[in-house]
Amino acid sequence: QVQLVESGGGLVQAGDSLRLSCAASGRTFSSSVLGWFRQAPGKEREFVATITWNGGATSYADSVKGRFTISRDVAKNTVYLQMNSLQPEDTAVYYCAAGPSSRLVRSSPLYWGQGTQVTVSS
Repeated sequence: QVQLVESGGGLVQAGDSLRLSCAASGRTFSSSVLGWFRQAPGKEREFVATITWNGGATSYADSVKGRFTISRDVAKNTVYLQMNSLQPEDTAVYYCAAGPSSRLVRSSPLYWGQGTQVTVSS
């Protein structure tokens, strides 16, 4: 079983930056890829970014390319999401997710964290 715990959310102003963290425990082959999703009020959960533990290959949603950066610290079993130039439309609950491949994480992750709230005021 894999446990994912997010942290780092908060209230910021438009244009500010924020870094989210996701600490993973019980990591196995079934969690070879970590990802971030978000869900805004009244909207469906959407993919944000993924990263592989081995090699650090990344992928991003078009809406965050150039503003958000996903990274990982293998020694700390932690994945980060650096969010720059935040806008009110980035307001959402951000979830960490894990699965055996980038394709599966993007479509149907095996594991989810509890989420962390990010609120961007204008």
